[in-house]
Amino acid sequence: MSKVSVPITNDWCPQTLFTYGTFKADGQPNFGLFCWFSYCWFDEMGVMCAIGGRKQTQDRILATQVFSANLVTEENLALTDYFGTADGHDADKMDVPFAWERGQVLDVPVLSSSPLSFELEVEKVISTNDEEGDTVFLCRIRNVLKDKALLESGLPLPELMRKIGAVRTAGGVEYWAWDGRHLGSWHEPAQQVKPGVEVGKAAQM
Repeated sequence: MSKVSVPITNDWCPQTLFTYGTFKADGQPNFGLFCWFSYCWFDEMGVMCAIGGRKQTQDRILATQVFSANLVTEENLALTDYFGTADGHDADKMDVPFAWERGQVLDVPVLSSSPLSFELEVEKVISTNDEEGDTVFLCRIRNVLKDKALLESGLPLPELMRKIGAVRTAGGVEYWAWDGRHLGSWHEPAQQVKPGVEVGKAAQM
């Protein structure tokens, strides 16, 4: 196999998407869409989350040190894409119909339509660019919430993954299903939730 050097990119590293949930200062829920999510190890399994640029979600995580990470699926893609399109600092961003509930261990909002949610507590904050506000959060998993139907399905793993319908992003600005189907470009599904919504200045995966 012959290899050549190419420009730095993450196009060939598809990643699962998560919607992060925080409470705003007034106690109202706020959700934002992110994909730089993976795992780390303390004395137990933890989570690492990178957020590029200054956003409402990042501000609230820094203020409260807790948040939820909710798996994005085909079922809730339009809603979560909206959360990643509208600017979190806009007062009316969350004025759309959706269901949420409080975490069972931490005081965080959890997206009801997500079949898998983590309740996370920040262990360490690493600034990778003070000027731009780029930040990595190393977090402890304080609770995992999973849809009962997934526990009771008895399906083999490949079929279970298809049933969950997790959404991935790859190729720059595209959404893809677990089985490779193209689900649209970033910010397109959001139009189903609020037609005409414009990409916020802080919207970024």
